[in-house]
Amino acid sequence: MTIHRRTLIQAALGSSLLAAAQVRAADTWPSKTLRIVVPYPPGGSSDIIARSISQALGEALKQSVVVENRAGANGNLGAELVAKSQPDGYTMLLCDVGALAISPSVYTKLAFNPSKDLRGVTMLAYSPHLLVVHPSVKANNLKELIALSKTADLNFAVTATGSAPHLAGVALERASGARWQYVPYKGGVQAVQDTVAGQTQVLMNGMLATLPHVQSGKLKVLGVSKGTRMPLIGDVPTIAEQGVPGFESGTWQGMLVARGTPDAIVQRLNKELVSIIRSPDIRSRLAGQGAEVVTMAPSEQEAFFEKERARWAKVVDAAQIKLD
Repeated sequence: MTIHRRTLIQAALGSSLLAAAQVRAADTWPSKTLRIVVPYPPGGSSDIIARSISQALGEALKQSVVVENRAGANGNLGAELVAKSQPDGYTMLLCDVGALAISPSVYTKLAFNPSKDLRGVTMLAYSPHLLVVHPSVKANNLKELIALSKTADLNFAVTATGSAPHLAGVALERASGARWQYVPYKGGVQAVQDTVAGQTQVLMNGMLATLPHVQSGKLKVLGVSKGTRMPLIGDVPTIAEQGVPGFESGTWQGMLVARGTPDAIVQRLNKELVSIIRSPDIRSRLAGQGAEVVTMAPSEQEAFFEKERARWAKVVDAAQIKLD
């Protein structure tokens, strides 16, 4: 037997043993507590969804499911933790997939590769960004806000430098001719709180986390970044209707796991998560907060991720946003 042939046989045998081991692992999975890592502070869109589904997922899998907030670096610290975890399905990442797709373009020294180190399980929900201002801002629509921005100093709160809301603000600024100064935070909750307090004047953020403040009158909504109006917020026009044709942005929450997680486990997670998020109770609850249930097969989510990465890379390049 030649060395080349022996090597091929050994490689094939190794692959077969690995596949068999993965099948056995999937057959007994899960056998311990699972965790959903949310790479942002508590109270944001991803955190709200994680806590909405964790109990039902635990019941479906017959194991405890805990939610763990690992905030920092625009979600990259928590994402890195999952990317470098054991690919066994016990550690999951629930995050804004749009923000995750932006990171490779913004960060020059990213410690992981989102495309190579993470694997999609399913998308869960989408909520458009709301363009809101503090009630003291003397503007009641986008046109008035643009005009005001050219004569007054407006601080635009962003959940983090390079986040999806930040780039949405940059895209809106460039398309409309508005002018404002960006104030970065370590998460959406802090950005919203400071805008409510009047320390910043303008904000774009996911509807799920922002709508309660609009409903309470603490923030004034000027537009929604969706293709169509949303009855939930009354007769508020879309940003596209207000002179920025085709403008759409939003927060896409999805579940991911470490690359290398066995197919059987990924498919099981997909099945259970899709069933849970589509349940009438959770669908209705999220709809009442401005989020639309959106589910995908793992391959569809990964294709969407790459599309978002290409889309936002153009905005990052045009705005020349780079971080170490």
